[in-house]
Amino acid sequence: MSANWKANQRRLAPWLFLAPGLIMFLIYVIIPIFQSMWLSFYDWDGLGAKTWLGLENYRELVDDDAFYTSLKNNVIWLLLYMISVPAGLLIAIFLNQTIGGMRLYKSLFFFPFVISQVVVGLMFSWFYAPNFGLFYNLIEWATGTGIAILAEDKYVTYGIIAAGLWPQIAYVMILYLTGLNNVAPDQVEAARLDGARGWKMLWYVILPQLRPATFIAVVVTVIGALRSFDLVSIMTDGGPYGSSRVLSFYMYEQALSEYGYRMGYGAAIAVVLFAIMMVFISGFIWKMWRDETER
Repeated sequence: MSANWKANQRRLAPWLFLAPGLIMFLIYVIIPIFQSMWLSFYDWDGLGAKTWLGLENYRELVDDDAFYTSLKNNVIWLLLYMISVPAGLLIAIFLNQTIGGMRLYKSLFFFPFVISQVVVGLMFSWFYAPNFGLFYNLIEWATGTGIAILAEDKYVTYGIIAAGLWPQIAYVMILYLTGLNNVAPDQVEAARLDGARGWKMLWYVILPQLRPATFIAVVVTVIGALRSFDLVSIMTDGGPYGSSRVLSFYMYEQALSEYGYRMGYGAAIAVVLFAIMMVFISGFIWKMWRDETER
């Protein structure tokens, strides 16, 4: 009897510790996802009665030019944001050395991660500002004509992405620094004895041991790129002429801003954004699982 009771305790103990987190995750993540999916089939202003529309919100999305602009910008965000993964890795490798003053360098590279996205947005808005912004003055000095990045629909999205990459690279760097601390020194030493140096050491010895850090870095980068809202809101408010909109910002405009109060249509945009996010993350998880099973 006591042996069975102890065995049950061992089985139940992990679930008891996990239960608070699982309950919170269910209430604040899983249930709202399904509620958003259900709401996307309705016309609702957030206060009055809901009207069933079926797939009408999704049909409207197909003919919505603003939706396609937002989707295109999200794809650009996703592609360029992936620069943060190799950039963060290279910086982490540089900072993982035991030389004098390295703590100061780590602090300087860590700084962008701890400041608010709102502060980052304001700093880069001033950086790009016509007439007095440093970037504007540098371009004017080099070419004779300054470029107002945030006022040009051709450049505005790239300017905002550059602002987002600054803290994102710092975040990825922290993940890789943690991973590098767990790299087995005996494997590194054995590789050195076998003549491995430089890129060969990195590719065949270091990177395979950094797979968990790479997985987390890619996932958070994909999520960060697809939910890019705060920088767009602070720096351009979707302008000029809606050219810097992304799906999360367009969802906010349709559902919660003075232009919308269309909760069902905003929920439909959110469902599309969630689907895109799940495709990328599920594909990467499948690749990681396949690589692990083939080893």
